[in-house]
Amino acid sequence: MKYPVYFSLGSNLGNRKQMLSKARELIESRISKIEKASSVYESEAWGFNSDKPFLNQVIKISTALPAIDILHEIQKIESKLGREKTEPGYKSRLIDIDILLYGDQVIRIEDELIIPHPLMSDRLFVLHPLAEVDTDLKHPEFNKTIGQMLEDCRDTSWITKLDKGE
Repeated sequence: MKYPVYFSLGSNLGNRKQMLSKARELIESRISKIEKASSVYESEAWGFNSDKPFLNQVIKISTALPAIDILHEIQKIESKLGREKTEPGYKSRLIDIDILLYGDQVIRIEDELIIPHPLMSDRLFVLHPLAEVDTDLKHPEFNKTIGQMLEDCRDTSWITKLDKGE
């Protein structure tokens, strides 16, 4: 059985647009064809201070791969694109790929994988592009649509829609 999987892509270092493009290419070659992609959005850093804004995008695929295998592929892609994970916490990065949703599944694998993404409802840089991809999609735990979550979001950081980024 194939599940719809939604990813958030982000970059605030280097050629940000190129990093998003390379991430999309590698996801398509290693995991599955991209069915839908949001516009690219620019936003301020979330959870830490940085003078370098992020470019963000949400993509949707369908796959039968288990969520844990997808996570491991994403980690390989991030590493290939130059991301170094060191100490915990938020900081500037070449690429960040998060699994937002895996069908209507709720997945908890200790500290390794939590789906739905636990902070997605707090982040405009996730909700705006996700609503563009599928505003009527329901969050499996909150029983709200992405559009409703966007209306309820208390994030006050700035965000600007740029383009399709392709």
